[in-house]
Amino acid sequence: MTDTALDKTFDPAAIEAKWYAHWEQGGLFRPARPDATPYTIVNPPPNVTGSLHIGHALDNTLQDVMIRYERLRGKDALWVVGTDHAGIATQMVVERQLEAKQDKRTNYSREDFIAKVWEWKAESGGTITRQLRRLGCSMDWSREQFTMDPHFTRAVVKVFVDLYNRGLIYRDKRLVNWDPKLKTAISDLEVETREVNGGFWHFKYPLADGVTRVDGLDYIEVATTRPETMLADMCVAVHPDDARYQSVIGKDILQPLTGRRFKVVADEHADPELGSGAVKITPGHDFNDFEVGKRAGIKPADMLNMFDAEAKVVQTADGLVPAEFVGLDRFDARALVVQRMKEAGFLIPHVTKDKDGAETEHDAEPRTIQTPFGDRGGVVIEPWLTDQWYVNAAELAKAPLEAVRSGAIEIVPKTWEKTFFNWMENIQPWCVSRQLWWGHRIPAWYGSDGAIHVAETEEEAQAKAGPGVTLERDNDVLDTWFSSALWPFATLGWPDESALAARHYPNDLLVSGFDILFFWDARMMMMGQAMTGKNPWPRLYLHGLVRAADGQKMSKSKGNVVDPLGLIDQYGADALRFFMAAMESQGRDVKMDEKRVEGYRNFATKLWNAARFCQSNGIGASASITAPAATSAVNKWIIGEVVETVAALDQALADLRFDAAANAIYHFVWDQFCDWYIELIKGNFDAETKAVAGWVLDQILVMLHPFMPFVTEELWSKLGDRADYPLITAQWPQPGAAVDAAAKAEVDWLIALIGNLRTAKNELGIAPGAKLDAFLPDPSDATRGIIARNPAAIERLARLNGIRFEAAPAGAAMQVGAGDANIIVPLEGVIDIAAEKARLEKALAVAQKEAKSLEGRLSNPAFVEKAKPEAVEKARADHAMHTAEAERLAAALARLG
Repeated sequence: MTDTALDKTFDPAAIEAKWYAHWEQGGLFRPARPDATPYTIVNPPPNVTGSLHIGHALDNTLQDVMIRYERLRGKDALWVVGTDHAGIATQMVVERQLEAKQDKRTNYSREDFIAKVWEWKAESGGTITRQLRRLGCSMDWSREQFTMDPHFTRAVVKVFVDLYNRGLIYRDKRLVNWDPKLKTAISDLEVETREVNGGFWHFKYPLADGVTRVDGLDYIEVATTRPETMLADMCVAVHPDDARYQSVIGKDILQPLTGRRFKVVADEHADPELGSGAVKITPGHDFNDFEVGKRAGIKPADMLNMFDAEAKVVQTADGLVPAEFVGLDRFDARALVVQRMKEAGFLIPHVTKDKDGAETEHDAEPRTIQTPFGDRGGVVIEPWLTDQWYVNAAELAKAPLEAVRSGAIEIVPKTWEKTFFNWMENIQPWCVSRQLWWGHRIPAWYGSDGAIHVAETEEEAQAKAGPGVTLERDNDVLDTWFSSALWPFATLGWPDESALAARHYPNDLLVSGFDILFFWDARMMMMGQAMTGKNPWPRLYLHGLVRAADGQKMSKSKGNVVDPLGLIDQYGADALRFFMAAMESQGRDVKMDEKRVEGYRNFATKLWNAARFCQSNGIGASASITAPAATSAVNKWIIGEVVETVAALDQALADLRFDAAANAIYHFVWDQFCDWYIELIKGNFDAETKAVAGWVLDQILVMLHPFMPFVTEELWSKLGDRADYPLITAQWPQPGAAVDAAAKAEVDWLIALIGNLRTAKNELGIAPGAKLDAFLPDPSDATRGIIARNPAAIERLARLNGIRFEAAPAGAAMQVGAGDANIIVPLEGVIDIAAEKARLEKALAVAQKEAKSLEGRLSNPAFVEKAKPEAVEKARADHAMHTAEAERLAAALARLG
């Protein structure tokens, strides 16, 4: 990379591909630093099927900010990268490809189908890793990981076997989220709740043996949104304190369609205030009912199942489901159940009245039902009782709970700790088996003698089973969250005694979306402690979601999804990255705002133009890490500003306040350097100033690099011949200087004078370039000295014909403050005072009227509570704008006296 003049126009696209290739090919993402302090982050592995979405852009930007920052601080910074094999998603992709060719998975052996998945990965599985490169992620691609790599698979198998041998993995019959389309159990994260128009049916269940309630009724009313499940009902629950049912608790009741007899049981799950206060219990097909059934003494093995893997009705173990229902789809069965119950007189109709009082009977009360759907299969999820493999999560949760309580793991922001404790203290067994072909096959073999043998290899399993026992391997694979829970250490070579693992585990930080706190983060804590005896990292940073501009969650159905690659194409990766960092405020979601992304592209352009200006005036790369010697106030001042900005950045990043860090460097670059320092030194490029300006520009490029790596590396390369010292591996600023209080006071005085005078001119409609007279009787010695030392800046930037130390002539004038000085600027002959007053008074009245009107609307609870949120937000913004305008106009009037 040679030292050449900067192009006139900043073009992000022209430099991004060039620099990323240079960094990666040069091994600069992981320079050899064997003696440096290690710093490690593991990237949440995206699905191998995935494409970069806006959430990835936020998550990876924050990680890259930290890894580039620590690399610049001289650490052995390792950012582990890789992809997840994404069992369901990947299998679906390949199955769809087969379907497009009128083919299907079951036409192949398991081994042949898996071979096709590997073929797909080789051809199409690198999309998201290419896209991460476009974002500028400085990951260690030389060690790119994949959760199905042989070394990783070996780690997964070892963990399963070890936990099984310790009694922490077991096989059990429990309810799972079952996807009838994909025919597999799925995790809670793969379930999305949708609102569906449904019904709420009420039925009579007759009491057996002539028993009646205290009110004389011989039945109990139950209500349900899923009538088909009554074919597997096993009891009716009432609250133990509900006086209406005290006499029938423990008595038998009949399910009308099946004739099944079961008990009325007392359980606090039944709410006396809801409906009849009685609940039909189907323990094999409802998560709440499962727990009620267990409390009622029904063993999971004895709970009735009425569905097959496709959610079609099957005969229950007691053989009481009428034959006409067997084989029906669940929703067809629902309609037939309602029909038969109605024909038999057990349906209690829902009655409505029209405006004339005429009654109409309906089979069900219309309801909007929160219904679980599989996010991949797209069909309604069925709670299904099956034999699956489970992890004793409650036992594994103990160490992470203690780690967070003791402070050994810090969750940032701290507000998430309460949610973490609540979930972990009430954690349920973790179902880790999936009915798929693609994934880590469970290392369990079933012997012909009925025994289960868990081992790392089939040879070990056979040795356990003994000679003559035929073994058949479990067909299921492990939940992908099981393997990704090992990510912090299995990616580093565990279980081998690798030098990499010894050096980089535990990691230093995990950056994660809050939405996977339980599915991934907590499970990494569990597995880290269970398998290594160490916490995976000491800090966990949880960021929010990226939402649409109006605050709504992004979704394809709403059409409000933002493509980060489109933003990169339009504004450059640096602008998108800076937006993500600047908007990432702890505990808050990020609202997408394309105008701000554009604004940060303009910020990069401003820096580019400032660098061009410096270069054209002989200012280039500094040869010094520490600040050059300075004698002039403006040079001492800008060095002090660098010192303060470095400190602010270090503190913000130590606190993981990405917004504060981004804003600190933004305001230093835009305000102090570009708007003031460059303006103040124009026309005075002596050797000292060139040295200081070049040094400050270098510090800017280093400090800004973690946020905007591309434009900073380009400028770094063009401002001096330092091909063997690229910015990505340069040193973090060490100014070796202090803030000079006197210089700071002097330059702050000048800035106040110039800024306040410009504001006053704007308020009074005076042309910015108009040169005015100014008077300052009896200045302090300090102010007199500042004015005496800076006549050129005062004339050129404040546009004053000097400042006279005498009383101002009589007549209209405005006063402008700077430090302890109150400078008087005559206005006679500059503007028409009367006309200007009239204009300002008229504009002030309009602004005050608008502000008062909006204040009235905002103080009306009916508006604030009932209007659309965006309308309320706009009213608040408009009120703030008109209030500020009124204050500005009032200040302008006050200047005129």
